[in-house]
Amino acid sequence: MKALQILLLSVFIISCSGSTKDKSAASTNDKNSVEELTGERYVEEIVMERYQTNLNFANPETSILVPEDIAGFKSLDYFEVDESYRIKARFERTEGMPIFEMQTTTDRKPLYTTYGKAHFSLNGKEHTLHIYQNQKLMSFVQYADYLFIPFNDLTNGNETYGGGRYMDLTIPTQGETSITLDFNKVYNPYCAYNSKYSCPIPPAVNNLDTEIKAGVKKYH
Repeated sequence: MKALQILLLSVFIISCSGSTKDKSAASTNDKNSVEELTGERYVEEIVMERYQTNLNFANPETSILVPEDIAGFKSLDYFEVDESYRIKARFERTEGMPIFEMQTTTDRKPLYTTYGKAHFSLNGKEHTLHIYQNQKLMSFVQYADYLFIPFNDLTNGNETYGGGRYMDLTIPTQGETSITLDFNKVYNPYCAYNSKYSCPIPPAVNNLDTEIKAGVKKYH
């Protein structure tokens, strides 16, 4: 987890996706082990991940906070862990999609492709999220299976950061028709904490017409 944070921090100019390490682009084995947990064990796992994230934010060597915020940092603010926000979605692989430039908070335009779609039910509605693959990040062998979902929901600008919310995934096993969306692991772009970063803006197709009361809340 820490190794990935350092890697992504070093290449933030490539993309801000996955870089806060509220969520990690974990190995497939790590991801699967968490997905198998339920009940108290699952909650404990999420709490420990959040604890590690807070340690990283508080450490001047790994923090992405502005220097004046590090000294007084105590903890990020999170929604309570809610297992109902860990959803098994129907996975649709979208092969042969063109590479495109994703808009960011600066003039930088990192290259992505739409790897697939996740279809799921939440709060009495049907939803679809497009899943993206960063063309630069996939060149790192150890993170070639990293996928990224930037999205907005109806909590943006109120309880959560107005500029978007991020989720990390790994490529499903070949032939797999489902993918787990764990909104308890949703995190903020680096831009929510420090304006020096350049972060992807969620495409309009990923604007959810519902509230996602899970994951990290807005900073300050």
